[in-house]
Amino acid sequence: MPSTLIRSSRHGLAVLGLTVLLGGCQGLAPAPSAKSQEDPMASAPPIEHGLDAEGLATLLTAEFAGQRGDYRRATLGYLAMAERYSAAPLAERGTLAARFSNDILLLEQAVGTWQELDPAAEAPLRLLAGLALQRGDWTQALDWRLALAEQGQHAELALFAELALESGTDPLPLREQLREYLDRTGASAHPHYHDAVLAMAILEAATGQRQQAEARLNLLERNHSELPALWLTRAQLALEADSPRQARESARRGLEVSPGDPRFLLLLAQAELMLGNVAAAEQHTSALMDEHVGNHELHVSLARLYLEGGHLDAARRLLLPLVGSDEPPPEAFYLMGTIAEEEGEIDNALLYYRQVAPGSHFLRARLRAAQMLIDDERLLDARAFLRIERLRHESHFSDLIALEVELLDEAGLHAEADSLLDRELSRTPNDEPLLYLRAMRAWEHGDLEAMERDLGRIIEANPENASALNALGYTLADLNDPERLEEARELIERAHELEPGSPAIMDSLGWVHYRMGDPERALAWLERAYASMPDQEIAAHLAEVLWSLERHDEARRVVAQILRQHDEHPMIDDLLERIPELAP
Repeated sequence: MPSTLIRSSRHGLAVLGLTVLLGGCQGLAPAPSAKSQEDPMASAPPIEHGLDAEGLATLLTAEFAGQRGDYRRATLGYLAMAERYSAAPLAERGTLAARFSNDILLLEQAVGTWQELDPAAEAPLRLLAGLALQRGDWTQALDWRLALAEQGQHAELALFAELALESGTDPLPLREQLREYLDRTGASAHPHYHDAVLAMAILEAATGQRQQAEARLNLLERNHSELPALWLTRAQLALEADSPRQARESARRGLEVSPGDPRFLLLLAQAELMLGNVAAAEQHTSALMDEHVGNHELHVSLARLYLEGGHLDAARRLLLPLVGSDEPPPEAFYLMGTIAEEEGEIDNALLYYRQVAPGSHFLRARLRAAQMLIDDERLLDARAFLRIERLRHESHFSDLIALEVELLDEAGLHAEADSLLDRELSRTPNDEPLLYLRAMRAWEHGDLEAMERDLGRIIEANPENASALNALGYTLADLNDPERLEEARELIERAHELEPGSPAIMDSLGWVHYRMGDPERALAWLERAYASMPDQEIAAHLAEVLWSLERHDEARRVVAQILRQHDEHPMIDDLLERIPELAP
């Protein structure tokens, strides 16, 4: 299964690098803990210049706001004074405050101000690139990273290209962006030019230009054969081209350059697996584990590699020591469950799945276990299993009810799913997640009265439940009932006050203003929402509003971007059915 192994390689190596590319977003300071008594602004740059009375008052207000934990007010104060005095250190201080506000748009505003006041500074460029990456804007992220490269900084462009492919984004625009940079006069003189060439080779290979990619790599090999990244790229491209022998040779050359490098040992193991040499692959993975004794995460990652290739015994040999250890990682039990399930040992698999502790794999293990029983025509056993798990893990009660509802729906037992929800809510009438779930099911069935009743119960019991406020407000706005639009706006604005950085709530604000006949005001909110979370529902709203403002080319560009990025796009399909002229 070559393609699966290649994906595993890209994922494994890319995850190692994601922290590097997002590092600027995390590097200003750690998020303050609830118990911390220290001033998180203590590490910010000092204020050293003289001020007039108004400036001093504003900065003192910002300082006190930061000490009280009102980081939004602190940020806005620092930014106002930074712009007034053209003082980059104040913008840097405002950026630190914004980092603690948990408002991504405020952080972008602060970093943007810092970068404008100090265009040569490295830190704001890295922050802006990381923020663009977080919201999925790969072309903007590449622009900022190329700005770093222009300054002679190491922009990690090859790693960026790997992550872009792993994310599923369209590599063609990135390739053309990078080509423009490489064609600029003087680009080859930058100290990390080879990194840009490697990135270009990766993107060319991904877009069908393998000959151009090979030519670039051959040139690099003549002048920079000492670069581990060169051999890393060669090995990965060879795996993707189903050339495991070439991949093995490149990985070996990489180990000569960088002895003991775990990335090359991993690639060697993958090449051997593609060649069917399981014993040789295990030798390389054993060497990896010898270099990283006690690294449970590595054991689990290697076990996944063997599992994806269908080598169950090799995966089991890696996992058995983990499940018998003093602190077994939950995923080890999950993977042992999948092995047992694959071998038809259903009851044994069930025992493993039940041992997955609360955490990232907890619900997935219960879902897989219940689905396994249902597939074996043991629906009653599946439901009994979930009922027992709810008793064992009370903190996941609502999640496990929702999981059982989902499974019943998939089995076509909608009445039983409704009955389960009603029964449990009769026992715990104020369970907000279950009320919200029932409200959403009512909406799907067109029962808006029932939806409004359950959301209203949530809001009455908890007026600060932003999700319920937004869901009810958006639904009323979407109904477009003139008599209830004002009510919808008030609900959404209350939600926005509680969660000012939520793209979903900003989308709702834009939509309600559009419904109320104010597309200009709607546009501002929708653009902010789309910049923060470019999903297809926000895109559909944004495109419709742009179209209503006769900004037709911009509207078509938004639609084209979603069509290019997603295989399924029902919201855009509905929009194109209503406005066929929007088709790119």
